Parts: sequence; structure tokens; C-alpha cells
Amino acid sequence: MTPPQTLVLPERGEWKVRVVPNLYPALGRQEVVVHSRRHVRSLAELDEQELERVAEAWRCRVAAEPGHVFAFVNEGREAGASRPHSHSQLVWLPEPPPERGRPRAELFAKAGGLGIACPWASRLPYETVIAPLAPEPDAFRSELLGPALQLLARTVRRIQELEGPVPLNAWVEHGGGEWRLVLLPRIAVLAGLELGAGVFINTLPPEEAAARLKHEGPH
Repeated sequence: MTPPQTLVLPERGEWKVRVVPNLYPALGRQEVVVHSRRHVRSLAELDEQELERVAEAWRCRVAAEPGHVFAFVNEGREAGASRPHSHSQLVWLPEPPPERGRPRAELFAKAGGLGIACPWASRLPYETVIAPLAPEPDAFRSELLGPALQLLARTVRRIQELEGPVPLNAWVEHGGGEWRLVLLPRIAVLAGLELGAGVFINTLPPEEAAARLKHEGPH
């Protein structure tokens, strides 16, 4: 029921991760990365091997089709997901997204060359940034992309422990010669002030969010 695949991993035997063109692309080339043949709804349900294969699929598709590739995850209808099965998308943009510098943040954990933090200017509760401690320019050439996705999944699990299932968006962001993985749980509703003026009202201070996530969270 899907278009012809552009990639499967592993290449032989039963597939574990599958990439297919999006049937309704918003911008030219757009592909869907099916994270697992298991019917799971969230990144939080994927194990480390599955997340490493997702990272490998992203790297392989960017290497095969170079360009301004934007990788992102939508979970939950409120966050833009049209299918409940865990997946991400790759979009080939006509030009690179606006670059963003490394945000000032409340660092609450380090793991395997990665830091995880809540930005001081967090837009919504539990906004989280995962980035290499030693800056790297390209996520899709980094060996830390898989571990970063694993940290992302662990953070989502912790947020689910605190708040229950929540819709979320996550994406790879580049800027200033660095890359980072951004998580934006959609706990609060975006209204006119946020959407029209770009002014976000966050009821959870980032230092408190970091403390909550750190407690029995990622180490």
C-alpha cells in the first residue's frame, strides 16, 4: 500500500527500517522513514538498535540524495502526525533553513560525548536540546546521531512518566558550524500570541524542567 521503497535496512532478509516517498509531499522530494516493522506509536518504544538503524537510514538517504535535507519527527495528531505508527520524515528543501546559534541552556546530563539541556528561552515546557559536547558541523555525517536519538527517546520516556502521553515535534537543526537535536513537546496550546507575534508563554521555568527531567532521567 506504499510507494516503491527508496531504502530498506538491512538490505537482505526481513526489513527493520523502510524508507518510502511521501504520497502527499509538501515540498518536492519528501520521504517517510518507517522506524520499525513493530507497530509502535512513539520513539519512546524503540530500542537502541532500532534507533541506530533510523540514524543509519537518515545518513544513507542524505548521502544518496545530497541537498538541504531537513529531518523531523511528528508524534500525535496535535503535532501534525497523520499516522500513529512511529516514523520520521526527510524533506529536501530548496534552500537551507535559517541557521540558529547554540542556545544558552540549563545542562542537566552528559552521555557519550553528548550534552542534554533545556534552553533558557524555552518556548514550551520541557523543550530540550541534545548536542555534541565538542561541536560538529553535520549531523548526517556524525557517529553521534544514533546515540542522540537514543537520548531523545529516553527523554520522551521521562516526559511521559511526568505528564503522560504527549504530542511532540523533534528535528535536526544546524547553525554556527554545529548541529543539535531539538525536542518540543506540545504540552501547551499555541494561540494567537505565539503564532502571530512569536511570543511564547512558558509556565515551566527551564531550570525546573531540567531538574524534573534529570530525576531518574537520562544519565
